[in-house]
Amino acid sequence: MEKTDLRKATKQEKEAMRLLAMKMYRNKITQKKISLLLGIRSSTVSEWVRLYREYGNKGLIEVKRGRKKGYGKLLSETQEKDVQRMIIDKMPDQLKLPYALWTRKAIRDLIKRTYKIDIATRTMGDYLRSWGLTPQKPKKKAYEQNSKSVNKWLDEEYPKIRQQTKKENAEIHWGDETGIRNNSQYGRSYAPKGKTPVKETMAKRLSLNMISTITNQGKVRFMTYKGTMNAQRFIVFLKRLLKGADKKIFIILDNLKVHHGKIVKKWAEENRSEIALFYLPSYSPEPKSR
Repeated sequence: MEKTDLRKATKQEKEAMRLLAMKMYRNKITQKKISLLLGIRSSTVSEWVRLYREYGNKGLIEVKRGRKKGYGKLLSETQEKDVQRMIIDKMPDQLKLPYALWTRKAIRDLIKRTYKIDIATRTMGDYLRSWGLTPQKPKKKAYEQNSKSVNKWLDEEYPKIRQQTKKENAEIHWGDETGIRNNSQYGRSYAPKGKTPVKETMAKRLSLNMISTITNQGKVRFMTYKGTMNAQRFIVFLKRLLKGADKKIFIILDNLKVHHGKIVKKWAEENRSEIALFYLPSYSPEPKSR
């Protein structure tokens, strides 16, 4: 199997791959299988596991060293706040951009058009991370997938999916939904001592969530939404995912009720030539230690 060349990946793509790999690791998927699933070297997975065990999620995040917070920023605080608001309130096509979902490139183009500022792709990833808008943040769940069912699925079902992608010239996407919490980096900014930053105040007013997909090559697409996910909103995301696709999409989803809704199944059947939905094994509560 061809290996994913992480040297060509952006900083955000690398981080997304690490976080996805550790999500699998927490679900008791072996390091060898993670390597095969994501097309990365076993030694790379081992190093990620070491960092995760030693430092937690912080060990998976690339940090620029030797620079003070805010050093060399291209956007002012007001511009950052305005860009965040546009990402939250609008989709790219509503802002007359040729994209159906938010990506680094879409946000770069928005900034260039609005402020005449050209931001590199890697730098754009830094901004998204500082805003808490990095897809594939691990979920803190009170349960884990049953390791036997997960490994059985990986051994028996996933190889069939990969084989099918070759026959149909399709691309695998891993779906994820996560909340952007008030205690994340989203909305933080600088403020004089004793005063509340404007962005922090805005974040507290929002119950913001993100739905995203990541491919095995680390490419991410996402949209934010307020409130809870439902079948109608999920279909909206899938429709937008198709608009930006140049191949048939095989999307692997958590086995959640909303992903199995009648209208979701009906829509997927009507669009089966463009997309296929696959599901990970159902979640199994993790026994509490006494």
